Amino acid sequence: MVLLDVTTGLRRSELFALKWCDVDFSNMRLDVSRSIYMRHVGDCKTEASRKPVPLDDRVAADLWLWKEISRYRQPDDWIFASPRTRGKYPFWPDAVLQKVIQPAALRAGINKQIGWHTFRHTFSTMLIANGENVKVVQELMRHASSRCTLEVYSQARILAKRQAQQRVVQMIVPKEADAPEALFACESHIDTR
Repeated sequence: MVLLDVTTGLRRSELFALKWCDVDFSNMRLDVSRSIYMRHVGDCKTEASRKPVPLDDRVAADLWLWKEISRYRQPDDWIFASPRTRGKYPFWPDAVLQKVIQPAALRAGINKQIGWHTFRHTFSTMLIANGENVKVVQELMRHASSRCTLEVYSQARILAKRQAQQRVVQMIVPKEADAPEALFACESHIDTR
């Protein structure tokens, strides 16, 4: 679930609305055609949201394995069908987050609050950090306009600038343990005349 979300940038409502008929293993893509919110199935957020989402080979292989072990693998079954509802509904996103994902994150040493949008945001931020073209990011995120993509892009650039500055500061202002030696080394180069 998390792997699929963090590698496709799907919205939570789209992820849980996926059915096996939406997975095109031949063409390695997901056909997003619906969303689900509070167990109400509806249309996607925007027309741009309905565009196919490419699937990486490795993610598709894991999805295929999930299908093989799932009780619910018919074309009209939910990919993440809840056994509690005998497959009538997908898993409840908040329950999965609270009972599975957040505890796993804590065990992994991740103490930040994680939500479903975290995975979508991570996907877009990693695309930008890897230098992908803004238009490509917009299409992969299926944003209706580039404005939204550019807002995410500018947030990522701010983070990148902060990290770049921190690397320079680390070079100039040494860690406390190294401070005395570094300061004395610098003193010999200071002209106090």
